[in-house]
Amino acid sequence: YLAKHMEIGAVVGAAPAKNVRRDEPLPGDVVILLGGRTGRDGCGGATGSSKSHDASSLESCGAEVQKGNAPEERKLQRLFSRSEASTLIKCCNDFGAGGVSVAIGELADGLDIDLNAVPKKYEGLDGTELAISESQERMAVVVSPEDAKRFLALAHEENLEATIVAHVTDSGRMVMHLNGRTVVDLSREFLDTNGAPKTMKARVEKGGELNDSIEKLNGLGFTEGMKALVSDLNICSRQGLSERFDSTIGAGTILMPFGGRNMLTPPQAMAAKFPVRNGETDSCSVMAYGFDPYLSEADPYKGAYSAVIASVAKLVASGASTENCWLTFQEYFEKLGADLTRWGKPLSALLGALDAQMGLRLAAIGGKDSMSGTFENIHVPPTLVSFAVAKDMAANITSPEFKGIGTRVALLPAEKDENGLPKAESVRANFELVTTLLRTHRAFSCWAVDKGGVAEGVFKMAIGNGIGFAFDPAFPKEALFRRDYGSFILELPGCHCAGAVPGDERLVTIGRTTDGLDISFGEESIPIYTLFKLYDEKLESVYHHKTPGSDPVMPINCIVKKNLETKPHSVNIMPNGAHAKPRVLIPVFPGTNCELDSARAMRIAGAEAEILVVNNLSAADIEASVRTFAEKLNSSEILFIPGGFSGGDEPEGSAKLITSFMRNSRAADAIENLLTRRDGLILGICNGFQALIKLGLVPFGKIVTADASAPTLT
Repeated sequence: YLAKHMEIGAVVGAAPAKNVRRDEPLPGDVVILLGGRTGRDGCGGATGSSKSHDASSLESCGAEVQKGNAPEERKLQRLFSRSEASTLIKCCNDFGAGGVSVAIGELADGLDIDLNAVPKKYEGLDGTELAISESQERMAVVVSPEDAKRFLALAHEENLEATIVAHVTDSGRMVMHLNGRTVVDLSREFLDTNGAPKTMKARVEKGGELNDSIEKLNGLGFTEGMKALVSDLNICSRQGLSERFDSTIGAGTILMPFGGRNMLTPPQAMAAKFPVRNGETDSCSVMAYGFDPYLSEADPYKGAYSAVIASVAKLVASGASTENCWLTFQEYFEKLGADLTRWGKPLSALLGALDAQMGLRLAAIGGKDSMSGTFENIHVPPTLVSFAVAKDMAANITSPEFKGIGTRVALLPAEKDENGLPKAESVRANFELVTTLLRTHRAFSCWAVDKGGVAEGVFKMAIGNGIGFAFDPAFPKEALFRRDYGSFILELPGCHCAGAVPGDERLVTIGRTTDGLDISFGEESIPIYTLFKLYDEKLESVYHHKTPGSDPVMPINCIVKKNLETKPHSVNIMPNGAHAKPRVLIPVFPGTNCELDSARAMRIAGAEAEILVVNNLSAADIEASVRTFAEKLNSSEILFIPGGFSGGDEPEGSAKLITSFMRNSRAADAIENLLTRRDGLILGICNGFQALIKLGLVPFGKIVTADASAPTLT
C-alpha cells in the first residue's frame, strides 16, 4: 500500500420494513432527480479509479475525483426516512459510476431522458458530461405521475432540489435528448448483454511462507517480545486517527471507541442503536472487519478464509449472535492483464472466502472490487477484507476490557485442519459457547484472537481499566504471539468450580487478572505503563492526539441569567401558560445532523420538540423560513440550536450560516422577545454553541456585533 493508500470506510443503514416499497416502473411513470446539481467533477471517476496510474496521474486525473457534499447527503437521509416520501418511491438509484446514464438508465427497460432538465452547477456542460458525470449526493427515483407533485413538495420541505428529468416508456430503449436532438438511443437488449463475453485462464499457485514481524517475536524473550508487539504498526494505538471522527453522532453509540475507566481498550466491533423517530429501541447494528495483510500476501486463500473467520469472531466476542449476520467484501488486487498467475490471486482469495462462508453457513450479500492496485512497479498484496454485520439487542453487547481483579482468564481454542486453518465446525461450536457464556453473564469480557495472538488480546484488555495480569506458568510461551483465528480469550469467575462454566473442558487457562499494574510471565514482569507508552506513541507523529501545553487565557465575565443551582435536585422548566408542556423549537440548517437526538433528549426531559427545516433554495424560501421561525419561536419556551456543520462550515468557519439567519431583524426580534420578555431559554450544542458565541448570546446574553475583542471558540 506504499503507492496506493488503502482506506476503507463502511456505513450501516436501517429502514422500517413498512417504509420499503419495491414496484416495477410502468410506462408513464416519472423519474425525479433530487439532491445535488451536476458538474464536471467525477467525469471518468470510476474508470479513473480502476486504471493503473503513474507519476503523471496527479495532473491528468485530479479532476476525476468526485466532490462530496455532506449537507446535501443529510437532507436526502431526512427525506428518505419519512414514510410519506419513501412509500411513494417505486424504485431508486443513487448516483455513482456512470452518472445519469447508469443511475437513471438502470431504472426501467424503456426511458426517455431530457438532459436539458438535469440541474447544473454551472453552464457549459455538453451532453456527454451531463450523461456521465459522477457528481455526488444525487438520487434518481421513479414515482407514479399522480404522486409526482406530492413527492416534489416533500423534497422542497426538506430543502432539496427535485426535478423531473425522464419518463418511463414501453419502447425498450434508453433515449437521451439534448437541445431538441436525440443524442443517445440504445436498445435494452443490447445494454443487458453487459458487452462482449470474456474468458480468462488462471493459475493458482501454492501459498508461500508467512514473513512478518509478529511471527518472529517468538524468538525473543517475553519482555522484548511484548515491547516489539505493542509498537508494531498493525497492533499499535490508532487513537489519534479514531478521534478525528465523532463516535457519538445520533446518540445511539453502544461501544465507545475506547473502553474502560481509562478509555483505552479498543473494541473489536462497532455497535450502535438504530435511529428511530418519536420512540425508543433496544435494537442495534453491530459491525466488525477481518483482514491480515501479511497472511494474504503469503497465501490469498488463507488470508481470505481467515478474514471471514476473524470478522464474524469479533462480532461474537462483542456479544452479537450469528443468527442475523451477513457479510460484505472489499477486494483489491494488482493489475491483472493476461498473467495467469496474477489472475490466480483473486481466484484463490474468493475460493478461500467461499469455503469460510460455506463452513460458517453465512453468506456475503455485497462487495466491491478493484483490479487497479498497481503503480508503475509497485503492486498491492492480494486484499480481501471481510465486513460482518449483524442485527442484535443493545443489552447483549459486551465491551472487551477486563472487568475484575482475581478473575480467571482462559483461551477457547479452535481446532486446526492439515493446513493450519481453523476448522469451521470447531469455530461454530466456539461461537455458540461464547454467546452462551456472555448472555448468561458467566463471562465478563471476551476477545477474538487476531493477528497479534494471545499477547495482543491480554494487553489491550488490561489497559482499559488498568488491571494487571499474570500468565499461568503452564501456558506455553510459543503460543503468545501466534495467529489463532477462531479462538477466544474469556474473562471468567475466579472460582474454577466444576460446572461453573459450560464447556469448561474446552478451555485452557491463560492466567489471572491482578491488582498490580504490570503483566508478568514467569520471572519476567513489565509495567503496563511501559508497554502503553510504546503502544501509544508509535503513530503520534502521524495522528496527533496529545494536547500540548499552552499559555493561559484571560477569563471572560459571563452574564448569568438564572442561578439554576438554587434547585439542586431538579430544574423545572415551566411553560409560559399557553402550553401544558414546554415547547422547544429546533431549527435545522443545511448540514445540521443532531436534530433527531436533540428532539429525543427534550422529549425524555418532558418537553415537546418541533423540528423546523430552514429552506434556503431561493430568496423567497429564506424569507418564508425567517417568518416561520419567528412565529414558532414566539409560541415556544426554548430555542435549541443543534450540532452539525451548517453550510459545511463555510464560508470562513463554523456557524456563519446560522448567525446570518438569526441576525435577520425578524428572527433577532423573536430571540430578544424570548429572552427579555418571556423569560425563555436558549441551548446550543456543537455548531449551535458556536452560533451562540458568534451572535454574542454567550457570554453577553444578547445579540451583539462582534469586534476584535469578541470571544471565539478554537
